[in-house]
Amino acid sequence: MNSPAALLTPPEASLPLRRLLAAECAAEAPGAGTEPEDLQQAVWLRWLEHGRAQGATAPSAGWLRGAVRAEARRARRRARREEPLPADGAGDPATAFLGETALLAAERRRAVEAAVELLPGRCPALLRALLSGKDLTYPEIARELGMSQGSLGPVRSRCLGCLRTMLTASDCGT
Repeated sequence: MNSPAALLTPPEASLPLRRLLAAECAAEAPGAGTEPEDLQQAVWLRWLEHGRAQGATAPSAGWLRGAVRAEARRARRRARREEPLPADGAGDPATAFLGETALLAAERRRAVEAAVELLPGRCPALLRALLSGKDLTYPEIARELGMSQGSLGPVRSRCLGCLRTMLTASDCGT
């Protein structure tokens, strides 16, 4: 059975080049924190993407050595950026779902807040007061905005209708 690295090996790569690549990858892989076969696969993939585009029929030994070192550097940089999952269950799919849900909720809230600022007249101030989280009463909001308490309900309805139209038109609310 073929190894994964052999599956990506170009047929025109000679046996000496394959052996050179295997030796170079075996030497670089431990320092890069990766498996030699993964490094080989990355190098052959780079060759298939870039080397053949240049019209070359087979990679040179120098190109292979340079590509192995470049892929090893890339693997080391990736390993430095990666953070292990905490042992406290943060890798739990249910926890990940809750994190995604919170992220989506925050994104929706930002979209609503941005749309509120684009509303005409007293709407932005009224809706900011309603969405403030201070749990203000209608008399407090009316006093803060200099409006009569009786006009708050109708103005709120018009503002929410306008906001609903804006969010529906821009697909921000879905």
